[in-house]
Amino acid sequence: MLAAIGDLDRRDRPIAETNRRVGVVAAELGLPKPSYEQVRTVVHASRNGKRYYGLVDAYIDLTFRTAPPRAIVERLLDHEPLPERK
Repeated sequence: MLAAIGDLDRRDRPIAETNRRVGVVAAELGLPKPSYEQVRTVVHASRNGKRYYGLVDAYIDLTFRTAPPRAIVERLLDHEPLPERK
């Protein structure tokens, strides 16, 4: 959901409007709505060129199998690839 906030935001609209749109999307997905403060923080970061990938995004990716679980964990950790298990 956090990654989607940047996609829903438009620089010519107030952050409150982005917050309302995020609430609609969260409700449609059956997810809890992020707080206004969380949305505001992500919008400011997004407007400065940063993107976030959070637990909700990982949950959606796992649910819809858009990426292998290992890749999702790596993205969450934002580190080098995990070592292979033996």
